[in-house]
Amino acid sequence: MSVVCGNSHGWVVDSQSFIDQGCSRCIRFQDNLKLRVQCRFKSQWFRVLKSHMCLSSSAWSDGGDSETVHNTNRPTKRRKRRHHELNQGEIDLQSFHEKIRLAVLEGTRSLVELAQSLGFLCGATDTASEPPPTQDCGLAALCEMAKAFPLVDAPEQCIQQLPADGGRAPHVDFFSRVTENGGDCAAVVTLMGQEYVMPPCTAFLLSDFSRIDPLVHYGKMFDLIVIDPPWENKSVKRKRGYSSLSSTQLKRLPLPLLTSPNCLVATWVTNRQSHLRFVRDELYPHWGVQVLAEWLWVKVTTSGQFVFPLDSNHKKPYEVLVLGRYQTSTVKSTSDRSDVPLEDQRLIVSIPSALHSQKPSLSEVLKPYVGAEAKRLELFARSLHPGWTSWGNEVLKFQHTSYFNVTPTDDGGSIPEGEAANGTTAKADVTPVLSSPGESCPPRHRPVAVD
Repeated sequence: MSVVCGNSHGWVVDSQSFIDQGCSRCIRFQDNLKLRVQCRFKSQWFRVLKSHMCLSSSAWSDGGDSETVHNTNRPTKRRKRRHHELNQGEIDLQSFHEKIRLAVLEGTRSLVELAQSLGFLCGATDTASEPPPTQDCGLAALCEMAKAFPLVDAPEQCIQQLPADGGRAPHVDFFSRVTENGGDCAAVVTLMGQEYVMPPCTAFLLSDFSRIDPLVHYGKMFDLIVIDPPWENKSVKRKRGYSSLSSTQLKRLPLPLLTSPNCLVATWVTNRQSHLRFVRDELYPHWGVQVLAEWLWVKVTTSGQFVFPLDSNHKKPYEVLVLGRYQTSTVKSTSDRSDVPLEDQRLIVSIPSALHSQKPSLSEVLKPYVGAEAKRLELFARSLHPGWTSWGNEVLKFQHTSYFNVTPTDDGGSIPEGEAANGTTAKADVTPVLSSPGESCPPRHRPVAVD
């Protein structure tokens, strides 16, 4: 379970624990044997030991707005900076920050204190580190190549299961069909010559914006859709780490074709206020989604301090999540949770990943608003989660085994013939050819402390 504790301000979330939970029971095919292994996401990615800015006083005493703040990654020699008037974007951000500042400061303090009373956010004890993976993600390039090949015509052909044995499956198409792993435990699978960890009860489509039709023809209507758009900004253009989409392109997402009645829609937004206004005033109304609340993801270190000073003019220690309901005249289903009120300015506090654009899981915090059996979809995903369908041109990026520690389990040995979990995919060498959906399986749970 991802939620460590919660109170009226929000929740403290353990992102690494959620990832590990989905992969704790795993099968790997080796030398014609199915072996039990355990896959754990490398803790180095969530080892943010101290604030990116050094503070001369407590992070809670003034919200981190000390006059002696300096960047630890820069030379100690100070350079004079020219004073300039704030532009409209900076003025808008300052106004928004003043509106939510107190809620962030007091709410985070309360949640961190609660988490620390349970032994979480008390500082890291394991300080070992290792170099980041050298494997480059070439999934986006493969998606680009796949655009030269036609999509399947019949909607019933848009779904495929990963092979359930250890043999080769040379005709699996990951680019124009939704691929499912319907097993009840994870599997280490070789796809396109690379090893990936596939959580149980997952489905994914590896494609870019122009090849999303198979997801529409998938046959599922979703109760929860989480969107993490590749927003346009100067930093992305400089680094060229991934392609971005314009506001006009985002409007063309076929979201109304994927939503069930009263579907909950959650969109991650950067701190650029033009993006926030676009989601609230243009994108959601264009889709027929009513804005209900704005939540904040607050990023803290392993000891519970803001990763950036709260009042820093450079970067903020939070991001915004805009939540709304898809409006429809269709009769509500018996399992509808749309009557559960969405409180505004709720906080999701967690240690951020050092990997770019890896967001905390929303499975547990949004469960009261969609139900435990909700069908869930993530758009522009870079990883897979149990019980979710995921789409994006790098949808398997953070499932690569270079991000995990893969070790044999204590019982060791191979799995006797016929004992493997139903539908579980073993480590098959699946080479893609560029040319009934399983039920969602929510992760197992553990007690949660609620104040």
